[in-house]
Amino acid sequence: MPRPIWSGAISFGLVTIPVKLYNAVSKKSVSFNQLDDRTGSRIKLKKVSALDGGDVPEEHIVKGYEVSKDRYVIVDPDELEQFMPVATRQIDLEEFVDLTEIDPIYFDSPYYLAPDKIAKPYRLLAEAMAAAGKVGIGRFVMRNKQYVAAIRPVDGHLVLSTMVYADEVVAPAAIDELESMGDVEISAKERKMAEALVESLAAPFEPDKYQDAYREQVLDLLARKASGEELEMPAPVASAPQVIDLMAALEASVKAAKEARGRHPTTTSQPGATVIGTSAADEADDADIVEVKSKTRARARKSA
Repeated sequence: MPRPIWSGAISFGLVTIPVKLYNAVSKKSVSFNQLDDRTGSRIKLKKVSALDGGDVPEEHIVKGYEVSKDRYVIVDPDELEQFMPVATRQIDLEEFVDLTEIDPIYFDSPYYLAPDKIAKPYRLLAEAMAAAGKVGIGRFVMRNKQYVAAIRPVDGHLVLSTMVYADEVVAPAAIDELESMGDVEISAKERKMAEALVESLAAPFEPDKYQDAYREQVLDLLARKASGEELEMPAPVASAPQVIDLMAALEASVKAAKEARGRHPTTTSQPGATVIGTSAADEADDADIVEVKSKTRARARKSA
């Protein structure tokens, strides 16, 4: 059973609501240890001096901030203590905003907020926020670090997401390839085919469809090796040739999406029946498609 990682209260105005904080995500991965292949024993890391490679005792290790190449400012822990945020055990909500106003890039780690002993004020806040369509923005301290957080109502309960600070977000203008996107020219035909492809792949989001295949395969491999099973390395699979013609790639993708939709169990091919899932791609003007195919073949002959 999950255990709370923090307890305190949501505070706004003169209202205080006791809450507990739980992890909303349990990240899974496969970790390995470094071993000595001669003995099978684990490898330990040692703290050594970069100058002479000698061991450095714990009492001689200090904090340093590099201000230039190989030049450091030494900082004593007592000097940093004065700046440590005070752990007030409160999530101080400062304002309520529309969720659509928050760019998802600002969200960091999600947590569940649960009522602590008294449930009624918690439920009242969740319902009031849901009715208003608002998200609470505030600050709180956890593990000696202050966070900006967004609290939003989800299906009758509250979810808290820590947020990154504005100066931590990299501006797209700082990336040359993104800054020059405005100079890229897109034809009407290319845009129409791309929109048709997006429409043909439109579907409701089902998170269970997406699994970490690498992790599952690695765990299966480890289980088989631990049981003593003899394994053979699979033959390498040749990669498919890269398609460099944009229109040809779009046309092939739309065609594949149509065929996949036609094989779907909800699609009927009986005479006179209505085909479920018809999209804009299916209703594209025949003359336009013929023209696109003609241009695609012409480009292919020219590139050949």
